[in-house]
Amino acid sequence: MNRKTKFARLSILSNSVLIILKLIVGITTGSVSIISESIHSTMDLTAAIIAFFSVRISDKPADEMHPYGHGKIENVSGVIEGLLIFVASIWIIIEAIKKIIYPEEIVSIGLGFIVMFISSGVNFLVSKKLYKVAKEEDSIALEADALHLKADVYTSLGVGVGLLLMLITKLSFLDPVVAILVAIFILKEAVELLKVAFAPLMDVKISDEEIEIINGIISKYKSVYCDFHDLRTRRAGPNKYIDLHLVFPEDMAIKSAHDICDEIEEGIEQSLKNTNVMIHIESCTHYCRNSGCKKFEILTKEWLK
Repeated sequence: MNRKTKFARLSILSNSVLIILKLIVGITTGSVSIISESIHSTMDLTAAIIAFFSVRISDKPADEMHPYGHGKIENVSGVIEGLLIFVASIWIIIEAIKKIIYPEEIVSIGLGFIVMFISSGVNFLVSKKLYKVAKEEDSIALEADALHLKADVYTSLGVGVGLLLMLITKLSFLDPVVAILVAIFILKEAVELLKVAFAPLMDVKISDEEIEIINGIISKYKSVYCDFHDLRTRRAGPNKYIDLHLVFPEDMAIKSAHDICDEIEEGIEQSLKNTNVMIHIESCTHYCRNSGCKKFEILTKEWLK
């Protein structure tokens, strides 16, 4: 079992325990904010299960039906998780409004307060570890899962503080108000997650910082090539695909040009994780005739010395 799958399983186990705990206390106390938190954790569990299977599938090697691999399953997973969070938050708001209109007495507030802070602590530890692994493995599915749990840290704290205020002030309407605030926070989380997860499905480019790294590596060899152009990049889950055209002097040996391309590819793949690079070689004479460039004459003379 690889690291991504291992930590996705950890998220499933922690969410399962917290759901049971929150649901029991929520029903016992009659607190809509605690019940809303149990629903939020249920969405987290669903997301964790989706992430678990998506990281397993995304790690499968390319095959005849999927020549570019299975990486985009992680983005599909992230979109589904975002939609689940969105639906859950709307449901929480509806239930909280009902509680404002038809208030009910809340009992055992102290117990609910304790459970919320335990939940917040557990999710903080798990989300911190998940986020670290997600960054190291460049996994959008694990990052989405970590984002779920990170939101749960804040929402659990919010509910806990709300229960504490009710315990002090005896104002029961604070419970559904806190639940609505939690739901609004979750809605924001859903929108952010959908943006991150959906973009690679449209083959958007990799980040500007990563493109700057690529340009820096290629420019190290500018003394031996005429130009490079048509740099294109895209993401598919944890994988990054890069292709570009590199223009060499006409008289340069194919092997020499190929060796330089190999060095550039190796440099990029070492600097950026999970990267596939494709370089198309062009003749400087052909390229410069169409672009008006005169540099190839100088480079050819220098190369032949």
